[in-house]
Amino acid sequence: MNVAIVGTGYVGLVTGACLAEAGHFVTCIDNNAVKIGQMREGNLPFHEPGLQAIVLAQLHGGRLRFSTDLTGGTQQAQVVMLAIGTPSAADGCANVDSLLQCAKALADTLDHSCVLAVKSTAPVGTCDHVQSFFDARQASVPDAPRVDVASNPEFLAEGRAVDDFRNPDRIVIGAGTAQAAATLSSLYAPFDPDGRRRLCMDVRSAEFAKYACNAMLASRISLVNELANIAEKMQTDMRSICKVLATDHRIGPDFLRPGAGYGGSCLPKDLRALIRTAEQCQEPAPLLRAVEEVNQRQVRLLFDSIQRYFGGNLWGRRIAVWGLAFKPGTDDVRESPSLALIRLLIDAGAAVQAYDPVVCASIPKLASRPGLELSSSAAQACRHSEVLVVMTEWQEFAEPDFSALAGSLESGAVFDGRNLYRPEQLAPFHLQHFRVGQKVRGNPLAPGRRAATPVHSCP
Repeated sequence: MNVAIVGTGYVGLVTGACLAEAGHFVTCIDNNAVKIGQMREGNLPFHEPGLQAIVLAQLHGGRLRFSTDLTGGTQQAQVVMLAIGTPSAADGCANVDSLLQCAKALADTLDHSCVLAVKSTAPVGTCDHVQSFFDARQASVPDAPRVDVASNPEFLAEGRAVDDFRNPDRIVIGAGTAQAAATLSSLYAPFDPDGRRRLCMDVRSAEFAKYACNAMLASRISLVNELANIAEKMQTDMRSICKVLATDHRIGPDFLRPGAGYGGSCLPKDLRALIRTAEQCQEPAPLLRAVEEVNQRQVRLLFDSIQRYFGGNLWGRRIAVWGLAFKPGTDDVRESPSLALIRLLIDAGAAVQAYDPVVCASIPKLASRPGLELSSSAAQACRHSEVLVVMTEWQEFAEPDFSALAGSLESGAVFDGRNLYRPEQLAPFHLQHFRVGQKVRGNPLAPGRRAATPVHSCP
């Protein structure tokens, strides 16, 4: 099948590469000529494990190509996909201006019948709006081609997007005609050999399904964080409590690690957009608002713990931060809790030495901020630092050289913002371990001195 994909971000490029790998002929289109030129050479604009190898193989095999020509790139395409970003507007609503502009341009230029699948996360009714462009053209031009607009939301997690596409949990197809549903079902057949993953429904329900999934996930993350905050006050061990939760088959084990909250390009903006949509429908959505409030609070609570450790004064303190990306496996720092924490630390007068195995070279604006130094290694970030804060659960942070870490940190305190470590791992090295769900008191030691045993190690 011939497929054209407009937009070469995480969704568009992963989709294009994986569809080409499955045997389809794919043209990825973007109006950024520099970006297109780089991808033609196999150089990707972002980090995604496993993706570059697929892109190179499909480029060489002739099943994947890149273009800046919207009209030429969509010629003969049986399916045109829109994978254009829908960032938050000032009021929190999804900004669909670029998406609608592209759809309007296609309504004026497409010269053949096809299915137009909207993969962008967009509010309910967006596909109806896009369909109106093509219906209006067909009404004014009797021989204009028939274009059926469908909703085909993506469910790709950054850092494992390739595997998510190859082995999807679900393939949602929202179509208004049987022909459009059949075309998209055929497109995805290689990824659903038993036919159980394709879920066909009406267009508006498919649009809402993506928001519903992200709202459920965000709610789970915020709920476990709020439980951890309560556990701190009750002097209980949230790690043990999560083990109990995980054994309940109605709850399951995933996303039960308390931490600094969620970030990235999807959950924060999609939750905001859903809240705004609820407002427009005169629904108060108190739970969704609470989910957002709890998440925004998490970084501040971590900052307060660090500040409390230093007796309420961070001026001149040297803080090491491991991790800048909002999650491992990606270089995406959009709405990263780590960057939010770094800004709070610097504004309070601290000096931050930060390290991330993928991100450091990609954030020159942040690197130029006074008070922040980007380090070339995890060890370098800890040299001359007083405490360490772990903000991204990269694999290289999971089992560091604790002996060397103890020798570098002047106070020997580790603030575990992702609950990555067990207390018994750090205790033999006299490292103090603080994690979400544990009360932090002031450090009774003079600056630069280390206790012989952990002062506040977790039970």
